[in-house]
Amino acid sequence: MATKKQEAKPTTNFAKYIRWFWMLFTTGILAVVLIFLLASWGAFGEMPDHTVLENPRTNLATEIISSDGQTLGKFYFDDNRTPVGYDDLPQDLVNALIATEDARFKEHSGIDAIGTLRAVVKLGSGGGASTISQQLAKQLFHGEGSKNIVERILQKVKEWIIAIRLERQYTKEEIIVQYFNIYDFLNNADGIRSAASIYFDKEPMELDLKESAMLVGMFKNSSYYNPRRREELTRQRRNTVLSQMAKYGYIETAVKDSLQKTDLDVKYTPQSHRDGLATYFRGYLDTFMKDWINNNPKPDGTKWNLYNDGLKIYTTIDYRMQGYAEEAVQKHMVKLQKEFFHQNTPDRNPTAPFLDLSKEEIDALMKNSMRQSERWRHMKYDLGKSNKEIEESFQKPVEMSVFAWKDGQPSEIDTIMKPIDSMRYYKSFLRTGMMSMDPQTGHVKAWVGGMNYRHFQYDMVKQGKRQVGSTFKPFVYATAIDQLHYSPCDEFPDTPFCIEKGKYGNMEDWCPKNAGGDYGGMRTLKNALANSVNTVTARLMDKVGPETVINLVDKLGIDSEIPPVPSIALGTPDLSVYEMVGAYSTFANKGVYTKPVMVTTIEDKNGTILYQFKPETRDVVGEETAYVTVKLLEGVTRGGSGTRLRGNWAVNNQVYKEVITGYPYEFENPIAGKTGTTQNQSDGWFMGMVPNLVTGVWVGGEDRAVHFRSITYGQGATMALPIWGMYMKSCYADETLNISKEDFEAPENLSINVDCDNIVENETVIQEEKETPDDLEF
Repeated sequence: MATKKQEAKPTTNFAKYIRWFWMLFTTGILAVVLIFLLASWGAFGEMPDHTVLENPRTNLATEIISSDGQTLGKFYFDDNRTPVGYDDLPQDLVNALIATEDARFKEHSGIDAIGTLRAVVKLGSGGGASTISQQLAKQLFHGEGSKNIVERILQKVKEWIIAIRLERQYTKEEIIVQYFNIYDFLNNADGIRSAASIYFDKEPMELDLKESAMLVGMFKNSSYYNPRRREELTRQRRNTVLSQMAKYGYIETAVKDSLQKTDLDVKYTPQSHRDGLATYFRGYLDTFMKDWINNNPKPDGTKWNLYNDGLKIYTTIDYRMQGYAEEAVQKHMVKLQKEFFHQNTPDRNPTAPFLDLSKEEIDALMKNSMRQSERWRHMKYDLGKSNKEIEESFQKPVEMSVFAWKDGQPSEIDTIMKPIDSMRYYKSFLRTGMMSMDPQTGHVKAWVGGMNYRHFQYDMVKQGKRQVGSTFKPFVYATAIDQLHYSPCDEFPDTPFCIEKGKYGNMEDWCPKNAGGDYGGMRTLKNALANSVNTVTARLMDKVGPETVINLVDKLGIDSEIPPVPSIALGTPDLSVYEMVGAYSTFANKGVYTKPVMVTTIEDKNGTILYQFKPETRDVVGEETAYVTVKLLEGVTRGGSGTRLRGNWAVNNQVYKEVITGYPYEFENPIAGKTGTTQNQSDGWFMGMVPNLVTGVWVGGEDRAVHFRSITYGQGATMALPIWGMYMKSCYADETLNISKEDFEAPENLSINVDCDNIVENETVIQEEKETPDDLEF
């Protein structure tokens, strides 16, 4: 039987599969190439050209720089960013970044092929493949990745293209510094400079190894690794960075092990418009810059942006002196406030913090303050509420944080209080203003507009104006010296004196009285000014007339309107600390008024100078008149109300122990100065001068009815002078400041006698401890 021939199995045709493989592979490659080409041509959205890459669009904060090169603060809206250069970065910081984020950074050209292949093979489980250049591209041009897979792939393609372009256009160092400058470290820490300052109160170059590791660790996710909210997680992430540095040989294993055991040691130093140094000055500067921007457009006609254009404002403020000024204000005001609260407990003063006002007067004052408040403005004009609704809202308790002194430091207390009660509470705090200036250059060295900008934003240097009291008297004396060639040794009777009705526009006879009703004998002008003798000042005013005094005051830079009446001689005008310091500086500057200067230069982010100040000066009085006035003012600190700047003769006085902060001062160098105390002790002033520094201080309540009951605590020598004394002690202790201790320079041809030592005076000296207001208005 014949068998069937078995049929052969068909042979598999691999050729067609190979053809299909290569067709698909080639198509894939071409598709990838096409995608990259289309992306680079902008088919999937705008791609940055070379000019954009050269000037990445980043918001840069405007930096405020002190005269000694320190950052006083910044103006920023969303981004508190100030760029640094590569040379400003410590090597440990750079090494930490490379070891953690891109170990082959120095070898690739924007794309890490090895890392990318690993990520594809392991499907991302072995870590990401983004290089520092890719991450910079992401930060610069599109931010967080999309959750849509197609969009995310296209974004990744763009990152690769931009990364390659970045590598072609920039050096490795430039890419690294851009990455550090662009990253948001959270808590207003935009860029490495802000981060170093906010988290460690340092400049970037001052960061140590573990601090650098913590900041680099935050690159993974600054919201998650936030040292303020997740300290332990942030510490673990920092330790990972340290391990990476050890793995790639940047640090020894022993160093890694040692540092991993340590805490983060964060020194959180928040930066905002209401915190930090020179807050009141920055408030003034904000207005200055907005005016400047309105009048100085860019070359293309558009306006500069104060918050985003990265301007640099170079100021005259000295960082060290500003610190000494704020420290002096804080130390004295906490002690003075403690005494004020002690004297205004409900049993001692039922109408506290007000004195000399009836209930009806207090109600009227509070209602007026209510209508002037920000709360009223907001509810009236922003929310459209009726007056009745607004007034009712002031009577409803709400949660709030209020200012308080705690352990000698400004602090906040969380409480529930009616807004009307909080207004009265805030009125119980004494306020202060202080400014310090170089009389020759006009450079303002320190500016303290109050105790705490967060809670008391009204600036008492330039905005606020208060009665100046006896600090106005030197203007009357200077007028008499200039017009009548008087000498400090010329004598006048200390007896009651009147300027009759009708003279100089007087509606009634003007008959000022001396403090405490003390009169007697003859007084030299030097002694009369030292003791703030009202009768002698009135006699001088009668001889020169108020119009002549006002003419001088106007030339001294005082712009406030002053009525041409004799009573201005005793300090009735309301003037600012800013005006008074500028005016007094004229005497220290040999009769030449120099307008106070706060800003010297403004630059754009590239260092191009946009503004440079031009000194504004004018001759006001002769050098001789200025010098004689200064010698008169020296007498105030040698034998008048400023004597407490010398020696320690009152060191056992209880008032000094409780209130006079920093006493004894024990200055021995020449100091020209003048105290001022207004009606009912509502305002206390001290103006003090040495040859190269003039400083003015005012202390008082928001309302004139808020004041000490007695002259013991309410006089300028108690309220204001201690701030000057402590500030100057700190300035003298810092020898780098070169604050003068020399004599004021006398003119070559001095024709007026200023040496009164040989004159025997028959006079009654008004003792300081029984002094009453020397500026009474009659």
